[in-house]
Amino acid sequence: MTLDTEHSWSPPVRQPAKPSSGGGGSTPGPVRRNAPGLALAGIGLGLAEGVHALLPAVPMLTAAVVLGVVAAHLPGVRPFVRGRGRAGLSTAGKRLMRAGIVLLGLKLSVGDVLGLGWATVAMVFGVVLVAFFGIWWLGRKLGLPGDQPLLIATGYSICGASAISAVSGALGKEDDDERLAADVATSVALVTLCGTLAIAVLPLLHHPLGLDTVQFGRWVGAGVHDVGQVVATAQTAGPTALGEAVLVKLIRVAMLAPLVAGVAVAYRRRVRGAAGDRRGDRQQAGGRRPAVVPLFLIGFLAMTALRSTGLLSAGVLDAAATAQELLLAAALFGLGTAVHLPTLARSGARTAVLGLASWVVIAAASYGGVLLTT
Repeated sequence: MTLDTEHSWSPPVRQPAKPSSGGGGSTPGPVRRNAPGLALAGIGLGLAEGVHALLPAVPMLTAAVVLGVVAAHLPGVRPFVRGRGRAGLSTAGKRLMRAGIVLLGLKLSVGDVLGLGWATVAMVFGVVLVAFFGIWWLGRKLGLPGDQPLLIATGYSICGASAISAVSGALGKEDDDERLAADVATSVALVTLCGTLAIAVLPLLHHPLGLDTVQFGRWVGAGVHDVGQVVATAQTAGPTALGEAVLVKLIRVAMLAPLVAGVAVAYRRRVRGAAGDRRGDRQQAGGRRPAVVPLFLIGFLAMTALRSTGLLSAGVLDAAATAQELLLAAALFGLGTAVHLPTLARSGARTAVLGLASWVVIAAASYGGVLLTT
């Protein structure tokens, strides 16, 4: 998918990274360049909080994406989104998302994983692999453009928006790559929509599928995308199901680290081998290559290790969880502003088919895994 960039913001000519010394015609520094867009992302965050407060069934992250898309198409706001605000919104979509992913590591501890037993860990690992490669293959067969097949597969198989942004950050592309931003926003919107629908649909299947409370919780944890959506879905079956769902979900979150590292390695090899491809030539000639282990992923693992020590109080963890949600919401608003609905509509049928098929793939894989291990 590509953006309509006829009136879009163009990045300034790259200059040595130092602030302006006062010349009126000089290129603005990063703070001045990013401030307008970041301010709009802050407004979007406040509005998303308000929507969630008025309509608790609507997750704040979902509201943030939708509001970003709306802002990108409002006649009075669109020129700002495509112009002065573009740099800051892109920064929000990438850098704030990475900060949120780092804090996501505080939700996981090694003890939580070991407490479920190796059979359950192996089950989750298998579900992630089946879902990731199955959805990626299907997306490519359907002819989805750009990096959408990879990003959608990541979101469904790991942890929704957080995983999508983590993998997009491992591709080593430029921060102002508008095609990637649009692919990320479209993938986030699709995964978020299906995850939100799961809150209503999965509880209706609890008893018809013959699942007891523990099995239902593990099915939800293995098959629903975002942590918040897992909580909302599993709590309908009581505290036991909720506890099982969250633990299984956190094992899926732990899979984020090896998956992102694997994508980064694969992409580096693809770039090195693309001798006849213009993008490969540009990156080999001095452009950025993706790090084998991105810095934000190291931060994620460090936060997991810190949580495992037991040194952090409940208050600190609660504050970190709040900060994580705020960072992700602001980032998703920024990503939402990169969506161009007319372009999205042209690939809408294929995207919808992949979304529904992906939902079936991960629900079926996780259902089978739960039956085999409980």
